[in-house]
Amino acid sequence: MKYIQNIGRSLMLPVAVLPAAAILMGIGYWIDPTGWGEGNVIAAFLIKAGGSIIDNMAILFAVGVALGMSKDKDGSAALSGLVAYLVVTTLLSTNTVALLQGVDPETVNAAFGKIGNQFIGILSGIIASIMYNRFSQVKLPAALAFFSGKRLVPIMTAASMLFVSALLFFAWPVIYTGLVSFGKSISDMGAFGAGIYGFFNRLLIPTGLHHALNSVFWFDVAGINDIANFWSGEGTKGVTGMYQAGFFPVMMFGLPAAALAMYHTAKTSRRKTAASLLLAAAFASFFTGVTEPLEFSFMFLAPALYVVHAALTGLSLAIAATFQWTAGFGFSAGFVDFVLSARLPLANLPFMLLVQGLVFGVIYYVLFRFLIVKFDLKTPGREDDAEVTTSSDQPTSKGDDISVMASEIYAGLGGDDNVVSVDNCVTRLRLEVNDMSSVDQQRIKNTGVPGINIVGKNSIQVIVGTQVQFVADEINRIRK
Repeated sequence: MKYIQNIGRSLMLPVAVLPAAAILMGIGYWIDPTGWGEGNVIAAFLIKAGGSIIDNMAILFAVGVALGMSKDKDGSAALSGLVAYLVVTTLLSTNTVALLQGVDPETVNAAFGKIGNQFIGILSGIIASIMYNRFSQVKLPAALAFFSGKRLVPIMTAASMLFVSALLFFAWPVIYTGLVSFGKSISDMGAFGAGIYGFFNRLLIPTGLHHALNSVFWFDVAGINDIANFWSGEGTKGVTGMYQAGFFPVMMFGLPAAALAMYHTAKTSRRKTAASLLLAAAFASFFTGVTEPLEFSFMFLAPALYVVHAALTGLSLAIAATFQWTAGFGFSAGFVDFVLSARLPLANLPFMLLVQGLVFGVIYYVLFRFLIVKFDLKTPGREDDAEVTTSSDQPTSKGDDISVMASEIYAGLGGDDNVVSVDNCVTRLRLEVNDMSSVDQQRIKNTGVPGINIVGKNSIQVIVGTQVQFVADEINRIRK
């Protein structure tokens, strides 16, 4: 579980940029909802600007996870994450697979057209971090000395991804095709099937395999074609749109309410930091229907809570389908698409989805808050295991004082002879030392830091405040 939570923390860097990108796309789509930029140059500019980030989430995750999971957060780990992702997505692209199989690209399994997904990005980052932690200090013989240490990491990462690609060559089509078959099997179950679809749609978001299910219900893989039929008016009122409508209460109300619950349950010292992410992500979810920024902020930190979210999504789709409340989307189930689709001929009592959304907002808030507090789930703002007493979350120092503080803290830790590694989260230094008895806690406290935590035999945390990154950077500069 701790390893999974570390992945979640590593994703915070790339996730932080996603809400802004989603909002740019939402505004662009609002300006030109039918042409997606074809009829308005400003809309095109905004949509493409946001899409440049949203459409490349997998790459961001590969780099972010590799960097965050590496032992000393070095840039070569991030480069290796990118190398890993490029190797696997190139080797398993449709054209490469066609070449390997000696067939026409059009006959290649559709699974390989979806290989560039978030799961592959996260997997690439994990493998790159493992390679970095294992090989970044390896010294090769003199003849190969140029490739020693950190230069060796991307090479070993690329070699590892050859093996991973070989496994995925056989496993990926089976998984993808199996999900498509599963989608077809539940397509005749009416409202219950819509609920099952909604549950697995969210559950598969971390892997990117939700696209396999979406293709069955949203597009013309099994004759449903829910999105196109809804917008063209070719269908049955109250039925067409049933695989879209239930997402509106969740994305417009449920997830923003969950974000509020996570904010209210964040530790006091971390609340402002958590708010900056959660507020932007909640607005993106409500306005545009892009939920990944919010979902990825807790799906790895608190996976059990994400399963609850998936179950509530399934329930929402089942309820909307049962009462035949329908609305549709061209982009995603946010405010923009709700307004645009509410006037379409096949929209059936769409404003009841808003009533349902208000109810789901209450359910999400109460349930999330209860579960977070009851089980001490590590949602944003609650990631650290040790309780912290801080006097303030404001910066403790400015300007040249950062250098003085860093020098004193480092000296108090025992300097080069005692400090093994230096890392930081949002407000605190995370340090490994050889001998805890050599740490002068009073000297560290005299710098004005709000507190110190001893979290293990060789692990210590120094609570600095929101300028911790600058202190950590200065300490690392001193160590070099």
